[in-house]
Amino acid sequence: MADGNAMCDSELRWFAIWTRSRQEKVASTILNDLGVQHYLPLKSELRQWSDRKQMVEIPVFSGYLFVCINPSLKNSRLQVLKTPGVVAFVGNQSGPLPIPDKEIEDIRTVLAARVAYSPCTSLSMGDRVRVIRGSLAGVEGTLAETNSGARLVVSIEMIRQSLSVIVLREDVELVSTNPDRTANFARVRCPKSFIPVQASVVPDFTHNRTIGSRLSGI
Repeated sequence: MADGNAMCDSELRWFAIWTRSRQEKVASTILNDLGVQHYLPLKSELRQWSDRKQMVEIPVFSGYLFVCINPSLKNSRLQVLKTPGVVAFVGNQSGPLPIPDKEIEDIRTVLAARVAYSPCTSLSMGDRVRVIRGSLAGVEGTLAETNSGARLVVSIEMIRQSLSVIVLREDVELVSTNPDRTANFARVRCPKSFIPVQASVVPDFTHNRTIGSRLSGI
């Protein structure tokens, strides 16, 4: 894979891209063949099969990897978008949003240090979320907070009527961010800490993933 340890030069920027399910490594391999600098953070995990156990490397951030390209060159963006396994750049309606070099380097440093860590999804009150497990799986609504904890507000906007139900933050995933995040205190959903068995960093990363529109084009 392309060396993600190297910092992007003055004309290059880091960007996050969405990949198809379980296609992170496929996209990474092809980007490497194309000579595109990129970073796919990996971790080692013990998997159990019926006849054996085996250590495998899996993406730290499922569905994401990072590329370092010149945003002013349309061909660079198109080359990435045409890569098998790649769905879109992460950004907003204006286009892909760059990630600071420091954020990539900080993630790389954490993984290389082999300390215990937990992949987390930052959630704010007012974010639109989707239930990912249980009897309400697939239901979308707005994350709200009450004295009893987090609640999912499900609405019919046309008549301005809603239902609210208690949910666990670990049972929801982000659909779109609250546009006024400055007015809300970020909540972080973190599963059980992952303790690396061995160093398994494929140079570089970022989490400035302004989780906005999935941009199919530029």
